[in-house]
Amino acid sequence: MNVLGISAFYHDSAACLVTDGRIVAAAQEERFTKIRHDNAFPWMAIQSCLEIGGVTAQQIDRVVFYEKPLIKLERILQNAVDLAPSGLIAFATGMPSWFADKLRLQRILKREIGYRGQLEFESHHQSHAASAFFPSPFEEAAIITVDGVGEWATNAIATGRGNSIEIIHEINYPDSLGLLYSALTEFLGFKVNSDEYKVMGLAPYGEPRFATLMLDRLVDVADDGSYRLNMEYLAFRSGRRTAGKRMAELFGCPPRAPESAIGPVHMDIARSIQEITDLVMTRQAAFARRVTGMNRLCLAGGVALNCVANGHILRSGIFDDVWIQPAAGDAGGALGAALSCWYRNAGATRRPEHRDSMAGALLGPEFTDDEILTALTDAGLPTVRHGDAVFAETARHISEGQVVARFSGRMEFGPRALGSRSILADPRNRDMQRIVNEKIKFREGFRPFAPAVLEERCGEWFDLARPSPYMLLVAPVAESRMIQPTGPEPSGLDRLKVEKSLIPAVTHVDGSARVQTVTSAAAPDLAAILRGFDRLTGCPVLLNTSFNLRGQPIVRTPAEAVETFLACDIDALSAGPFIATKPAGWTRKALSKPRPFRRPRRVAELRRFGFEISATAVVAGFAGWFLPAEPAVWTSTALWAVAALLSTLALAAPHLFKRIESAMHVAGAKLNGKVGAVLFGIVHVLVVTPTGIITRLTGRRRRQPPGWASPDPSESRGGPQNMY
Repeated sequence: MNVLGISAFYHDSAACLVTDGRIVAAAQEERFTKIRHDNAFPWMAIQSCLEIGGVTAQQIDRVVFYEKPLIKLERILQNAVDLAPSGLIAFATGMPSWFADKLRLQRILKREIGYRGQLEFESHHQSHAASAFFPSPFEEAAIITVDGVGEWATNAIATGRGNSIEIIHEINYPDSLGLLYSALTEFLGFKVNSDEYKVMGLAPYGEPRFATLMLDRLVDVADDGSYRLNMEYLAFRSGRRTAGKRMAELFGCPPRAPESAIGPVHMDIARSIQEITDLVMTRQAAFARRVTGMNRLCLAGGVALNCVANGHILRSGIFDDVWIQPAAGDAGGALGAALSCWYRNAGATRRPEHRDSMAGALLGPEFTDDEILTALTDAGLPTVRHGDAVFAETARHISEGQVVARFSGRMEFGPRALGSRSILADPRNRDMQRIVNEKIKFREGFRPFAPAVLEERCGEWFDLARPSPYMLLVAPVAESRMIQPTGPEPSGLDRLKVEKSLIPAVTHVDGSARVQTVTSAAAPDLAAILRGFDRLTGCPVLLNTSFNLRGQPIVRTPAEAVETFLACDIDALSAGPFIATKPAGWTRKALSKPRPFRRPRRVAELRRFGFEISATAVVAGFAGWFLPAEPAVWTSTALWAVAALLSTLALAAPHLFKRIESAMHVAGAKLNGKVGAVLFGIVHVLVVTPTGIITRLTGRRRRQPPGWASPDPSESRGGPQNMY
């Protein structure tokens, strides 16, 4: 049974193919379009998954969408009514996309990939829970999912047993830890749904001096980890932004302008929201342990990418073991939806393996040595083929102080590069964090890097009692690898200059690190490079960061690897069995700009378009008869001649209509969006606003009580058989 899971139309569109319960392939659309967090229909990701699986669209038995659009639309409409008359612009500009995309998925699937079979919808947090539990190595486990918002739920606790998952508690919109973190992300001058990890990286430089104030006035956190937000300080319900105007009053400073200087107050705000996140997540873990009685935990949802909070949960000892979905955000929802559908429809017995079934998250496309060599030679790069010795040579380059990009094997699924699309460097070099941030990634100097360490040597270097193959746990660097500093302790970003560790390039200022443990089974190439570096230096640790530049997705193809290599100061490119260096006279080249993608039109579609404009010319020809006699004859004859020519071209050379069809499609989409915005603006004024006023006057406004709630059975979360 082939099941295709899809996430799309919000952010991080992705596709996943599951065949007879096995995860065959998974990929994010952004890696193909080069548009970060691309939310478009994942056409290229789907094609990649089908190609890897060796199946066609006609061989797919089920397609599953990662959430239920009608329930989500209910929440959006309810929110619009509650806010009316405000929220007009957000409602008018946001609603047209629902009728263009989100409510027409069956038609889109038929048009885009030729799929005419059964389409199912899984609830958002059920998808997250399935992505966390089913690939895990646990027979049974408690599950916590935390993100911005799905349909109504923003946070859920579930139990996973065998091949079934049951959501038992949830917190509903507008109370959302994910949206609160995003609001502070925006206030600190970073991009929402993209840069939350920057806030996490900035936090260690500050002090949590606003944490108590936030607990008093911004968020009320209960002992069981449930919470209630004070919406006076937040604006995400209106859709225009996430942080409200009163946020500046709370912190005594204006919002930080993007790309402006980062001051102590910004670091302290980042540290404070991180402290709140740690508190909420740890209390939720304790509550989940009590109510489920299970000793293992699975995590998913965008907030589960917060490695610091994950580390707190692990070190708390609440659970014996923790497993986190490496693609914990919305991209992973495609995987969870597919797995949930498989186990529910096939009724198969789940047999967890000793390790998880994510295959090291190496689920994307891969390229042959010949394809890699072609990209290197076409770019004129000096290249040497080392064969099996490439790992030792790569380690040698790194040990000599060079920064090396590694490209090999299948592409990773999720936001982390785990050795297949990575930039590697010597973590012992105190200047390496600055070099990689400023000269290679072109990003903020405070941004930390992760250490990749051989799993069997992890205990020598980090206080981490379990494997962390997906770089999703923060742990302290072992005391034996730390240096006791002398003199007064610097504050703020000056702490970057303090070397406290034998591996300073990957050590946070608080003495912790975001650890990736590496085995030969999961990441053979990276493990071989680590062993080579260990033999040369006695250090089984490397700096590992994603192979991309600021604002760009991780590279996918050999050509993209070469382009990125030539656009920055990476010293060598280790690709497959080859090592390439910069050509003589090299100068830095700018990356090509991404372009919005449109699926190549089929011949039948172009031919139909040709006949459509031909028919338009015919109709216009008849309209010409309303002109005076002589002009009517000439006008109609000319238009019919054009129609005849267009019809002939549509039959004989439909590809000639490609550019015209594309230009008219783009123009039509923009026009439809503007017309739709006007129409929905009218709907808001005539329908939504009066309804909101009447609702408030009659006291029938929907209110969610604080604390954990039981799922509403009317939303049929138990199965993905229909949109509800």
